[in-house]
Amino acid sequence: MIDHNELGKIGEDLAADYLIRKGYTILDRNWRFQKSEIDIIAQKSEIIASIEVKTRSTNEFGNPQDFVNHKKIKLLVMAMNEYIIQNEIDAEVRFDIIAITKKKTDFNVLHLENAFLYF
Repeated sequence: MIDHNELGKIGEDLAADYLIRKGYTILDRNWRFQKSEIDIIAQKSEIIASIEVKTRSTNEFGNPQDFVNHKKIKLLVMAMNEYIIQNEIDAEVRFDIIAITKKKTDFNVLHLENAFLYF
């Protein structure tokens, strides 16, 4: 059985691979600022995406993306703002969620672009 931390790492690796296949360049992973961590920072064309990866072994208690709350969003926005300042980036910023659910021996990957617009 896969423990929680191991499942999260597998999910982040799957998300990064997915993004690369979709034409994104991974700029950073697990970037930290104060109390927040951005799982993946990626770029495609002129867009920089802050990507929160949520991986669950089941949807029994809700979809993975349902576990991103307002407090988490506030921390992610603050951290991404600092990342942009530190790296002197002049680009459009987007906040995405990649929701991954384990299905027996396979994984279902759902990429929600501009995910915070729905909160």
